[in-house]
Order: sequence, then C-alpha cells, then structure tokens
Amino acid sequence: MYHISVVFRADREYEFNLHPQDVAGLSKESAREWLQEEFDELECTPSNPVGKVLVLDVILNVAKYGGEARFAQGGDWARRFASCVAVVLERPTVRIDVPGFVVG
Repeated sequence: MYHISVVFRADREYEFNLHPQDVAGLSKESAREWLQEEFDELECTPSNPVGKVLVLDVILNVAKYGGEARFAQGGDWARRFASCVAVVLERPTVRIDVPGFVVG
C-alpha cells in the first residue's frame, strides 16, 4: 500500500491511497519518463538552472505547475502522478509539500 499526499495549504491536502495492483506494470523508468514529460509539457522551471535536475525537483515542479485543481479533481492525471511518485521513490508514504517545496 502506498499513501501519497500533495499539500497546497494546511487545509488543502489531497491524498491518494494506492494498492500494489495500482502500480503493477509501471516500471521505474516509465514512471520517471512520465514525470519528465509532464515537467517539459508544463514548462516547469528547474530550481537549479545549472546542472542535472533531480527527481525530487521534477516531482515538486510537476505538482506545482500541474496545479491544485488537478489534485482536487482526483482524476486520471492526479492518480497517474501519485502512481509515478510511488514507483520512483519506492516509499510507502510520501508527503509533497508544494509551498514548502519539500518531499518528505
């Protein structure tokens, strides 16, 4: 079981609970590719303009530039984001604090 939270404010936190079957067939490589494609499509600005963009920066920027509305709707895009984060980070619980720009 994976629990992914995306926080925009203290009173606006969106939670996604994923079972192993929700991420079955999603490889780490394809999850990274999806996140990178979204990063590029959303025209995210890397936090470090010089050098390699780290996966945590990609995750934080995709959440930020993807916007709160997508998470509030809880649709396919938000669930795909949560699934990719779960697979890439390989942690059962992830909290993405968008305003604080921290993944915990």
